[in-house]
Amino acid sequence: MNLHQYFERSAAQSAEACAIEQADGATISYAELAALSDRVRDRLMLEGVEAGDRVGLYLRKTIDTVASILGVLKAGAAYVPVDPTAPASRNGYIFDNCRVKAAIVESRFSEKLEAELQQPSGAPPLFVVDEAGGGRGLERMLDGLDERKPAPKSESREVPMSNLAYILYTSGSTGKPKGVMLTHENATSFVDWCLETFEPTADDVFSSHAPFHFDLSILDIYTPLSSGAKLVLVPEDVGKEPLGLAALIEEKRITVWYSAPSILTMLTQRGELEGRDYSSLRAVLFAGEVFPVVHLRSLHEKWPHTRYFNLYGPTETNVCTYYEVVPPIPEDRTEPYPIGAVCSQLEGIVVDLDDQPVEKGDEGELCIKGPNVLNGYWELPEQTANAFLADYYRTGDIVVEEDGGNFRFVGRRDRMVKKRGYRVELGEIETALYAHEEIEEAAVVAIPDDDAGVMIHAHLSTVSGDKVSMIKLKKFCSERLPVYMVPDRFAFHESLPKTSTDKIDYQGLKNG
Repeated sequence: MNLHQYFERSAAQSAEACAIEQADGATISYAELAALSDRVRDRLMLEGVEAGDRVGLYLRKTIDTVASILGVLKAGAAYVPVDPTAPASRNGYIFDNCRVKAAIVESRFSEKLEAELQQPSGAPPLFVVDEAGGGRGLERMLDGLDERKPAPKSESREVPMSNLAYILYTSGSTGKPKGVMLTHENATSFVDWCLETFEPTADDVFSSHAPFHFDLSILDIYTPLSSGAKLVLVPEDVGKEPLGLAALIEEKRITVWYSAPSILTMLTQRGELEGRDYSSLRAVLFAGEVFPVVHLRSLHEKWPHTRYFNLYGPTETNVCTYYEVVPPIPEDRTEPYPIGAVCSQLEGIVVDLDDQPVEKGDEGELCIKGPNVLNGYWELPEQTANAFLADYYRTGDIVVEEDGGNFRFVGRRDRMVKKRGYRVELGEIETALYAHEEIEEAAVVAIPDDDAGVMIHAHLSTVSGDKVSMIKLKKFCSERLPVYMVPDRFAFHESLPKTSTDKIDYQGLKNG
């Protein structure tokens, strides 16, 4: 069954139920969403979009965007979402790179995008939505096109499971974004695991905090829409404003929340969660980065009745391991919780630098194989080949297998540096810093240095907003780390800079 057919099944069973609600209260039922996405399908097919083509999406997160996604899939094509907050030059490069056959674009972005598109065969047709929101902008666009040239009713295409469903572009080592190609098999395998693990029902209300160009959005969109549940779209401005976000979770009666840990930390620190009614919340899922235990403990104290799941996996696999954090969280625990065991439909191995399996308890790189794993990088055969060990995807993450088959995350292979001949894992320094009661956020970067190899810089924000003396911090670190791992420099920020996917912007800190 193709990815869009999961939604079509729900639409047939739950036609009148609310499928999506925006933060501003705009809603759309399953039947209405099915009809609107059908119109997108029909228009795309009339304009020559074939099975296997790519269709770009350059829209803010709205009902219009989800309807467009479903319409692209129904046409048998793959959708390519871009970050609406990113420069038009980057998004134009993405659309050119994967040669989109068409693009659905909000009018506020269309002029700058048109100036950037440089496909040799000519710019693709742009379907311009005047103002996305509530599905109404998309409807107005389709109505206008139908007045000039009506789109005949078509049937949704069923394509081979090996066909692409979407391409998500991530930062590339060459300085250009690279396209991670995910098929219908990749996506539906993951959605099936979500349905089995989290057991959603039609009574659930899922958050959609992640932007649609981020892999967390796959769980956000398809798990509720495959089970007749409601999806609540969290817009960019509300998503990073703690008081507004805290109110939205209460007001919309969210039952399943999913985001990066930094958002939950922000809510814990500045969301004023006390006194609100969060009784509907049954599960909190987090992924994308390590959740410092001090903040996880604080969140659990405020939301003691929910289940907590640590989900791990790169864009190339989506979630490939998971761990349920079972409270209480000991007061003396400072080490992050494991990333857990490999998901049931996947297999994992841990290998050393010579690609040989390590003994249990030894460090090595986690490699994953199975139906979730990417098809490859768009037109990057060398990078695709280098990303695999036989049919296992190299995650680049260093782990240790513990008792019970759970993996403990040690750090990134690319975040391991040498200082005066010693191997230094930057994540270990961050873990030590998070044990300090005044530290709210910590990010450690390595700057090249002719003498030492690297200089270690720690970027921090504090609970109070005040600086902590460097002497006290050095003493604190020296009590927990070898002397060669103690940061050389400490810098304080009101809050650490984040990427569009709410992860700490390490590259920006290194370049700043």
